[in-house]
Amino acid sequence: MNNLNIETVVKALKSVYSIDRGFIGLHEPCFAGNEWTYVKECIDTTWVSSAGKYVDRFEAMLADFTGVKKAVAVVNGTAALHIALKLAGVEPGDEVLIPALTFVATANAVTYCSAVPHFADSEERTLGLDPHKLRDYLKNIARLNSDGCINKRTGRRIKAVIPVHTFGHPVDLDPLADICKEYKIEMIEDAAESLGSYYKGAHTGNRGKLSILSFNGNKTITTGGGGAIITNDEALGKLAKHLTSTAKIPHRWEYRHDEIGYNFRLPNINAALGCAQMEQLPKFLEQKRRLAERYQNAFQDIEGIKFFTEPPFARSNYWLNILLLDTAVSDKRDEVLEKTNDNGIMTRPAWTLMHRLPMFKEYPVMDLSCAESLAKCLINIPSSPFLVEENA
Repeated sequence: MNNLNIETVVKALKSVYSIDRGFIGLHEPCFAGNEWTYVKECIDTTWVSSAGKYVDRFEAMLADFTGVKKAVAVVNGTAALHIALKLAGVEPGDEVLIPALTFVATANAVTYCSAVPHFADSEERTLGLDPHKLRDYLKNIARLNSDGCINKRTGRRIKAVIPVHTFGHPVDLDPLADICKEYKIEMIEDAAESLGSYYKGAHTGNRGKLSILSFNGNKTITTGGGGAIITNDEALGKLAKHLTSTAKIPHRWEYRHDEIGYNFRLPNINAALGCAQMEQLPKFLEQKRRLAERYQNAFQDIEGIKFFTEPPFARSNYWLNILLLDTAVSDKRDEVLEKTNDNGIMTRPAWTLMHRLPMFKEYPVMDLSCAESLAKCLINIPSSPFLVEENA
């Protein structure tokens, strides 16, 4: 029988950290570069709002780092996903396959398009969408016609799938891409959590028709708020920039707009923060991998719990580190959460599964046995890059 000594868990966590502070947050931003210099320049020059050199620079830095052809900075990751869905052709009444194990923004963005979230299961080796289980599911519920992939049970078109690189760990994209091709489904990568993660050598966000990033205050880099649409389709990237800038036609003084647009532009002052953060991103990633290695060593011999590591085909940014309880002791999860937080170590469970939220409970679901199990066993632990010193 598996046992779990919670005091041992707390001791193992404390053994990892090189810093001594009253409370260890889950993921705190690190401002150790040119942030103040760049932000002050925005203030001194008054270029703080929707235009300015830092927006262009930030977009160029994102495109260069991720290897995509076009990056468009916007106000947050949810707005990025909303526009990506529209540009992928998602229309009112369409279904969009998304993992039940995700942050609520993924499902919310689908509903902003008057579309229907269709909840899919995850796999334990990636924590993301299970492409093999999804293929078997589509064999039973889908048919193809001239309009694309039709859900035989609802009569609605299944237009898109959104793989989420959960907590920074890449989904197995190759078999999912094969499914998309076979069933005429568009892939939009929710890479909100995976800046600095790679799938088979390519940065996440390069397989989807469009993909998105997030720069919330708890992400690997932050712009305060902020997000981005990234794509290898330059025409779509240009259209994304147009739509997120109120669809305004450039002119020296006139205000002309050629379609309904969105005021989703990232302000220059936020982009300035992002540029300074991007300059430090390689260091952040190195520190976070060092922290993950320390966690792996600390928990390798503790019964009833394990540290989650990247799948073999991927290199993860380890955005939020994860402990997984053995199923036999999953009833101890809340006790672990209480004990760690009482000891000044912030931990939290996975998100409530989407189909269990009141506004989504009537939407279609497949068997979610893996996601249900993960939700019971998963605990996020502190992941800030500065928790382990370079010489630790």
